[in-house]
Amino acid sequence: MKTEQFLEHHGIKGNPFSEEDAQTDTVFKRRCMATIHHPAWNKFFGSPADPSTALVFGEKGSGKTALRLQATSEIDEFNKANPSERVFVISYDDFNPYLDNFRVALHSNDTSQVLGRWQLQDHMDAILSLGVTQLIDLLTAEKIDLSVLSLDQRRDLLLLSALYDASTGEPIEKRWSRLRRRSGFRPLWSRRDLQIGFGTTLAVVALIALFPSLQSWSLLPWLLVPLVAGWIYWGWRLARAEWYARDIRKGLKVLNRDPSALRWELLWFQPSELGGQPMPTASRGRAEERYELLRKFQGVLNTLGYGGVVVLIDRVDEPQQIEGDPRKMRAFIWPLLDHKFLRHPGIGVKLLLPIELAYYLEKEDKEFYDRARPDKLNMIKPLRWTGASLYDLASDRLRACRTTPSANGDARAGDSPIEKAADGWRLRAFVDETISDDYLKDALGNLRTPRHLFKFLHRLIEEHCHRHTEDQPRWNVDYDTFRTTYASYMRDLEAFDRGYGHG
Repeated sequence: MKTEQFLEHHGIKGNPFSEEDAQTDTVFKRRCMATIHHPAWNKFFGSPADPSTALVFGEKGSGKTALRLQATSEIDEFNKANPSERVFVISYDDFNPYLDNFRVALHSNDTSQVLGRWQLQDHMDAILSLGVTQLIDLLTAEKIDLSVLSLDQRRDLLLLSALYDASTGEPIEKRWSRLRRRSGFRPLWSRRDLQIGFGTTLAVVALIALFPSLQSWSLLPWLLVPLVAGWIYWGWRLARAEWYARDIRKGLKVLNRDPSALRWELLWFQPSELGGQPMPTASRGRAEERYELLRKFQGVLNTLGYGGVVVLIDRVDEPQQIEGDPRKMRAFIWPLLDHKFLRHPGIGVKLLLPIELAYYLEKEDKEFYDRARPDKLNMIKPLRWTGASLYDLASDRLRACRTTPSANGDARAGDSPIEKAADGWRLRAFVDETISDDYLKDALGNLRTPRHLFKFLHRLIEEHCHRHTEDQPRWNVDYDTFRTTYASYMRDLEAFDRGYGHG
C-alpha cells in the first residue's frame, strides 16, 4: 500500500508530516503561517504598534523558528495596513560572520577566550550593522526621497552608513557616495579643505600666468611655499581621518571595515561634527556610544515612517564556534541580557533561546537578576506543547493539505465551514476507534515538540502502509501498529535525550 494512496483516500494532498524544520517547511509557510499559532503566541508577539521584548526558552523542534517566521509575516501584514506606523524588523540569526571577525580582531583561536571577551556593545554593533545595511538596501531599491530627512538626520544616516554598512553587493565607497549624492549632504565644492587647497593652487597658477618672470627655477621653491601652506589643512584632516578610521576599526571588532574606505568617507564630515559624535572607537570601548548611535538610527527610521523596531534573535546554538555547547551559548548570549538594552524605548527584542540556557538562568545570582530583570521580559519557560495542542496542530496541518473534488472533478481546497469541520481532516480519522482519545492525546503529549510529532506521524503512516497491500488496503491505523511504532519511537527519543544530555 502506498503512502500517497492512503493520504489521498482521506482527501490529503502530499504528506503534511514530511518536513521537520520550519525554515524549509513549505506546508507551514504557504498554508499554516497565519492560521496555526502556539498557545503562548500573544504573549510572545505582543502588539506591533508598541514593540515589546520577549524571552523564550524551548528545546529543539519546539517551534522557535516558526515563531520567528510568523512574527516576520505578521509584521509585514501590519506594515501594509499601517504605512505611516510601520515596524522595522531585524533578523539577528546568523552569528558566524561576527564571531569570525571578532576572533580575527583578537588574534586568538581559543573559542572560550573569544566568547569570554564578547560584550553587549559587540551585539549592538552587529544589530546596528544588520539594520543599517537593510535600511540602505531599502532606500536604494525603493528610491525613497531623502529630502524628508532633516540636515542632521541626513548627516546621521551617512555617518551610520560609513560605520556599519556591510553590503557585499558592490564596493562600499561607491554605495556610500551614491547615498551622499542622493541625500544632498555637503557637495564636493563645499568642503573647506579642498576650497583652501585648490584656491591656493589656482592663485599660484594665475600669478605664474600673469608674471612670466616667476617661472624662473630660482623662484620655484618660493612658489612651493604657498602651495604647501594651502594643502596643510587638507593634510591635517587626512591624518586625523586616518587615525579615526583605525581607531574605529579596532573598536568595531565584529565587522570587517576597510580603514582606507572609512577614511575617505570621514573626510566629508567637518571636524566639529565628528568631535561631537558618538564614535565606536577602541579608545572609548563603551556601550554608551552605541546607545546614542541606536537613537540616531531610530530617529532616521521614525522620519521614514517606522514607528518601532523588532529584533528577532534565533539559532543561537548553530554558530561554528558554539556548536551547541550550552556553556558557550551562555558566554555569547548573556551580555545581551541587559535590562537597559532590552527595555530600550521603541525596540522589542525577541530572544528565542535553547532550553539548556534556562538551567543557567536559574543558577544566576541577585546581581545578574538586577541587571537583566527577566521578570519584565515576557518570559516563556519552556515553550511547552500539551497532547491536546499537538493533536490540534496535527489536525490543522491535515486540514491545510486537504483536497476535495469540485463539480468538474478537479481537486480544490475546501473552504466552507462544514468542510473545515469534517472529521476526515482530523487526526482522529486516521486511527482506529480502539485507540481512545485520551490514549492518543497522552501519547502525543509525550512527544513534547512539533518536530517529534511530525517524525512520529510520518513513521506511523509509513509503517501502516507497509503492513497492507494495495489490493487489500486499510484506511485506519490499528492499535497494534500504533502501539509498536510508538514504543519504538519513544525508545529512539529517550536514547537521543541521553546522548544529547551527555554531550
